[in-house]
Amino acid sequence: MSEAKTNAMRMLDRGKIPYTVHTYDHRDGKIDGPSVAAKVGIDPERVYKTLVTKGSGGGYFVFVLPVELELDLKKAARAVGEKSVAMIRVDEINKVTGYIRGGCSPVGMKKLYPTVFDRRAEGLAAIVVSGGRIGTQIEVEPAALMAAVGAKTADITAG
Repeated sequence: MSEAKTNAMRMLDRGKIPYTVHTYDHRDGKIDGPSVAAKVGIDPERVYKTLVTKGSGGGYFVFVLPVELELDLKKAARAVGEKSVAMIRVDEINKVTGYIRGGCSPVGMKKLYPTVFDRRAEGLAAIVVSGGRIGTQIEVEPAALMAAVGAKTADITAG
């Protein structure tokens, strides 16, 4: 018996975008990106996290980057044409996206926000992102995922 589909999966199905579901045991509380990559047995360079920010102009922006890297807020702001962006508070994630911390997917949010993927995703055959619930990841072709959310790519990581 399979688990119910998440909003992220339904959106990919609607767009006829193929994906593979990976599940992991999260009862130990380890839901950080590197732990999730290890649990699903996928190179962390291909496992991406979804971060939500608020720009100085009041809009929300989504950034998708490898789990072991950090978002450079200055580069992120430049990528979306804002003076600055700041991470939203954990208690705002559900209100803004419809997801919870550790289960935030770049696809299937309450609204379609401007989205930027780290440019490293362009060279990969597949990346893994949250499936929209803790314990569920989805592996998908990055260009198809970016097209589904109208994303662009940019250099958005620190270092």
